[in-house]
Amino acid sequence: MEIECKNCHQIFKGHYCNNCGQTSETHKINAHFLWHDIQHGLLHFDKGIPYSLKQLFTRPGHSVREFIEGKRVHHFKPLSLVVLLAALYGVLYHYFHINTFPESDGKSVNYHEFNEWMATHYSWVIIATIPIYTIGTYTVFRKQGYNYFEFFVLNTFKASQRLFVQILTFPILLYLNGTPQIQKFSSLTYFIGLILIFWTNIQFFNKISKTKAFFLSILSHIIFLICFFIIAVIVYTVIENY
Repeated sequence: MEIECKNCHQIFKGHYCNNCGQTSETHKINAHFLWHDIQHGLLHFDKGIPYSLKQLFTRPGHSVREFIEGKRVHHFKPLSLVVLLAALYGVLYHYFHINTFPESDGKSVNYHEFNEWMATHYSWVIIATIPIYTIGTYTVFRKQGYNYFEFFVLNTFKASQRLFVQILTFPILLYLNGTPQIQKFSSLTYFIGLILIFWTNIQFFNKISKTKAFFLSILSHIIFLICFFIIAVIVYTVIENY
């Protein structure tokens, strides 16, 4: 039986494409796919990182959509990529003692503890926010034909995108460390992250107009902020009462 490769469109027979090497079985992204990614993806480091990062900053939405639809042979695993980048940023954050809350109002001790906790758990914090982002994406874009887990992969790639920007701009963060300007710089990187989110969504959801994709992305982010605030209040209340 002849098969068309979803990665390079070569016609071939067998389990692997004789042109690019991609497997003939590109399973639909679902819970099983993500579990397999967690089990095996974190154990393999290959040349897919430069390719994935390049794609995320040249044609982010198109490349992620192609990944979901089966063009995956050159990409690094999405969960592996975000964990790797988050761990690297967390190490830099901790090693250089970054203080995004300059001492003021006698609260420096609490802020110092918060900074240390963030540095130690940064990768887990980033991963924990991805399902929350996905709630917003799934809520407003659910009619576009993708399931929750495919939206999860989309948001995982977008998290890697923002993390790489933070790593690239870390020297500036280090220069502003402990100064009042560091909070302005943090706000700037957050704004850059929003631009990347909207750019990626506009490319990814190419079956609707760019204007509609833009405004739905805003709504999606608002839903994320509401969900994040509610969860943060619940967690804070539990910790305070513990």
